Amino acid sequence: MPTLTMDQVLVLDSYNVYTTPPVRTLFTLDRVHKEFFQEDEMGDLMQGITNATSKTAAISHFSKRYGQFVAMQFYMLTAFDEVWDGHEEDLQFDVTNENGVYTISMFANPNDWRYVEDSERASTIATILYRQCYQVVKDLRNVTAISPRVIWDNFFVHITNVYAKLLDDPLLADRAIDDLELLELPEVWARFSEKSLYYDYTKGQAPANLVNQPIRKSCCLSKDIPGLGACGYCPLERD
Repeated sequence: MPTLTMDQVLVLDSYNVYTTPPVRTLFTLDRVHKEFFQEDEMGDLMQGITNATSKTAAISHFSKRYGQFVAMQFYMLTAFDEVWDGHEEDLQFDVTNENGVYTISMFANPNDWRYVEDSERASTIATILYRQCYQVVKDLRNVTAISPRVIWDNFFVHITNVYAKLLDDPLLADRAIDDLELLELPEVWARFSEKSLYYDYTKGQAPANLVNQPIRKSCCLSKDIPGLGACGYCPLERD
């Protein structure tokens, strides 16, 4: 498995995915799947970290942060033909402080990224969508009464930002178009959906046209977390 270059590490850092060991490990992606953690610990833990007014807001915040990791899967695939392929117990979460606000960040071993052949790009995307997105959506809905739309929208905001950047790079634009077209295919979503949820979100619009626009169909509830406010995509902000 390839070791990441410094440029790749810096890109991951910019999305709060760190390749150094955390100060502590509060929990792992594997633990997020555990029923006892969902029902007894996760909501209280995230609400305590964020001081959110509700567990729903706290869990939405977690999914926004985790969505940065998901978005980096698509960025790394297009830019470097690599994806994270480690064990779920090795994707760790810890508290970090950003501009005086406590939040959660992700930590992964830099040796856990692998090269993706062209012939397996569609199946790789399908696996990311099922294992790292759909299954986590189901897990978080066991923690509190949160709409799956909120969580998917949280993922899609970051993914759209990533593709807007990739498509703006003349060296990566062609590959980004190819990967974006795969993401819009119903076939790669077929394990749990009859349609592309991402295409349903964007309606086929170019990512650059959607950045910082109120495209969301749901509120992410960041306004209910002290130190934050409504995001630039919020449907409540429409005129």
